[in-house]
Amino acid sequence: MTAESTVPSPGGGPREHGFSTVSAVSASTVSVIPPRGSAGGFRFPAGRRPAPRPASPLPLLAVDSSAALLGVLALTEPQRHPLLVGALLLGVVVLNTRASLYRPESLPAFLDELPAVCGRIAMGWLALAAVVGAYAPADALSARTLFLGCAVQMTASAAGRATVHWRRRRALLRRPHMALVIGPAGTARRVAAAFLRHPACGVRPVGLVTDHPDGGAGLPVLTTGEEVERALIQNGVRTVLAVHPSVRAEQGPLLRALAESGCTVWEIDAESPSYESAERLAGFSCRRLAMVPDRPGSIGKRTLDVVVSGTLLLLVSPMLLLCAVVLRLTGGRGVVFRQERIGMDGRPFTLLKFRTHRPVDEMEAATRWSVADERRMNWFCRFLRRTSLDELLQLWNVLWGDMSLVGPRPERPYFVGKFSQTYPGYAARHRMQTGITGLAQIHGLRGDTSIEDRCRFDNAYIDNWSLWQDICILLRTAAALVRPTGS
Repeated sequence: MTAESTVPSPGGGPREHGFSTVSAVSASTVSVIPPRGSAGGFRFPAGRRPAPRPASPLPLLAVDSSAALLGVLALTEPQRHPLLVGALLLGVVVLNTRASLYRPESLPAFLDELPAVCGRIAMGWLALAAVVGAYAPADALSARTLFLGCAVQMTASAAGRATVHWRRRRALLRRPHMALVIGPAGTARRVAAAFLRHPACGVRPVGLVTDHPDGGAGLPVLTTGEEVERALIQNGVRTVLAVHPSVRAEQGPLLRALAESGCTVWEIDAESPSYESAERLAGFSCRRLAMVPDRPGSIGKRTLDVVVSGTLLLLVSPMLLLCAVVLRLTGGRGVVFRQERIGMDGRPFTLLKFRTHRPVDEMEAATRWSVADERRMNWFCRFLRRTSLDELLQLWNVLWGDMSLVGPRPERPYFVGKFSQTYPGYAARHRMQTGITGLAQIHGLRGDTSIEDRCRFDNAYIDNWSLWQDICILLRTAAALVRPTGS
């Protein structure tokens, strides 16, 4: 459990005030490059557009299925058992899927993928021959039948896939994806010019986002948030090219804002030979960035939250009652305090804790950054802080759905506004549900520690979220509670 800030507020601030603070901050944190002569940052277009629909894998699936059926026709009548046909179809589709041959963002040339397609078809037929030979020796496939079936399926699959790719490339030439190029001025101009010289890649730059206003390879140079927004809407931009690895760190909020508005973000390192297992666009090696990953709001995460929080509340209810009684006897009335915190998407909620400190007034509660070993605490409150037992009431927040067990720690509106303006990436922590513990906390970032480091760990957790990672963080948190070091 964590205890980075435990200044209580008797009644909590007004919810409307907290929400407006975060909204204003979120807008400012996605500002593009410092504006030249005009203020303003990037704003999401009105009526947020849906993400572009990727190329459907269904045509390629239909081609591979039809090719497998044609290959089965080479078998004699007794061998055309529906189970064997189904096994062949399923096997080929599974092998092709594992080889990313249905990946929508990949548009390879016919000859590029031919070895992978033919190799998996051969594997499928060899497996089919082994199954038939083991369970029906009388119907074992001859070498001639095996070769003929393989050849028919390979030919049909290759011809069908070549047709699908040809049609897609023609469509991209007629309607290329409009793109913004983001990065250092010189590199951005060079990459934009290369894409304009190679329209077959299906991406057409329509503007450069850089801090240098001079020369844009014949393209407009965008230096303010308003200009980016205008280009996004007027040109129907659907693709973003980040042309240097530093762009992701320096312009992370902008890239996330563009991704959430419906753009596909590609990272291109124009200075290095290639990325490992990279895509190719206009001869550049590139990789797609998941700036807006699927939010960890899955059924599995919510189920884990409900099961664990409900079970723990039942198990620790005697301890909670004991803590409440001791707090009442040692500190007077007001055992539980409620404080406004900011959760996912900037929504405020009321966080519950045991009261360990009484502020001078409401302003102090909302704006004072408390640290560990507060001298004004009595012995029992210091014990609750050191053992993180004051956090246990947040299990009710988890059960109600205000928080998750694992996620970025929530903060008060005042500090959300302050940190979002000071630390790049802080506002991006609100992409997902806040939590009682998280990746930052198990790395010792609790209490009066670096906010910049917390941002980095929290965003890394969100970008690489998995249910197993949540379980590991919970186990490491439980281990840390056995040897508490204070907060």
